[in-house]
Amino acid sequence: MHNLADHELMLLIKAKQHKALSVLYDRYAALVYSFALKSLKDEQSARDITQSVFMRLWTTESDYNPDKGRYTSWLLTVTRNMTTDWLRKQRRINAPLLPYVPEELERIPDAAVTSPEESAERQSLKAQIRSAYRHLSSQQIMLLEHFYWQGYSLSELAAAYNQPLGTVKNRLHQTLKILRRHLPAEEEGL
Repeated sequence: MHNLADHELMLLIKAKQHKALSVLYDRYAALVYSFALKSLKDEQSARDITQSVFMRLWTTESDYNPDKGRYTSWLLTVTRNMTTDWLRKQRRINAPLLPYVPEELERIPDAAVTSPEESAERQSLKAQIRSAYRHLSSQQIMLLEHFYWQGYSLSELAAAYNQPLGTVKNRLHQTLKILRRHLPAEEEGL
């Protein structure tokens, strides 16, 4: 079962094959945990989110569609949504926006990486992200930080920035276009 593609494992999970979930967990638990830890900055909460993400894979009726994108992108979207929900529950209504600190990228843990190849791949990805960030203004970086990592909604950001919602949406769209242009395309391969 370890040689099956991610989408094949998801089909087996929908058929309630425990082993398929176990294989996906082994493949991606470290990635999900790292993403949650970066957002939450709390190990126990990141572990809870990781468990919740894989429980959702087991219980959800939504499907991963390989024609719409990479499995890791879909999985991280699920993780981001669950993390965002958790952050919104924890944050007080009038909490101030926190500044972006570039050194935070270095805090993504590599301890769960199991091989030198995976470690090299993670370091390469970090370098690509740092390189792509050079093409963004400090305002664009702050917008990404607040929206993706701190879990603010676009409406909350519009209020905090004292800008129309449409302007904030457009700024985010333009920022993501710049990132896409400067991040190399990655194909999913197993």
